[in-house]
Amino acid sequence: MPKSSTDKRHFIIVAALIAISTVVLDWLLRTVLPLPVQASLEAMTVDWLIGLHLLLISFLFSLVVVFMLYGLFVFRKRDGDEEDGEHFHGHTTLEIAWTVIPLLLVLVFGFIAMNALADITRSESDEVTVQVTGFQWAWRFDYPEGFSSQELVLPVNRRVRLEMTATDVIHSFWVPEFRVKQDLVPGMTTTLRFTPVEVGEYKVRCAELCGLSHWSMLAPVRVVEEAEYRQWLQEKTAGLDPALVQGESASTE
Repeated sequence: MPKSSTDKRHFIIVAALIAISTVVLDWLLRTVLPLPVQASLEAMTVDWLIGLHLLLISFLFSLVVVFMLYGLFVFRKRDGDEEDGEHFHGHTTLEIAWTVIPLLLVLVFGFIAMNALADITRSESDEVTVQVTGFQWAWRFDYPEGFSSQELVLPVNRRVRLEMTATDVIHSFWVPEFRVKQDLVPGMTTTLRFTPVEVGEYKVRCAELCGLSHWSMLAPVRVVEEAEYRQWLQEKTAGLDPALVQGESASTE
């Protein structure tokens, strides 16, 4: 083992150990902390961003820990060694590197995140609009066809726009499988957009501590085929006054 800490062989060994540690740690994080099924188009974008962050976190952790452990082990004081350690005073190149590289990483990740946010929040002309009201400790979903529901039923592969508000305290709409979350604020209307891509049953939960029964603020979410969605709408509007239904639809346009 080279004795001098400036020997290039040390840096080659450390670089190899950092690469191995990064790959292993990234794999462990993805394995031990698996994400739910990707049930929306936005989930794919969010998971890609999470993957990038996990890789960067794994690298930064490995960079610090491997250097530290390698130095403690290889350059430890041995019995009979009375020599002074090597002395260094300043390293301009290194100081520039650890200033510029983090700055570039922040700018790159910020640019990627802005593009992802713009894609996730984009609007489309044929969106399915649902009014969502959160209150202690339940949810109400008002459809433009003129009826309310305790469950949120959505067609698959259609852009959805939720216009949300709260009647008491701040709540937060969250379906983990959709990877999107938005606060509901009393006196305000907030908007959340997403596109369900997996038929199935999910749960919307409140992700904002909102009182004693916060834990039970759940509601079923069903993503169904377009034909089933239209049939469900027909069943819900079958007993409604046609004039009321027409008025509700016009008010949401």
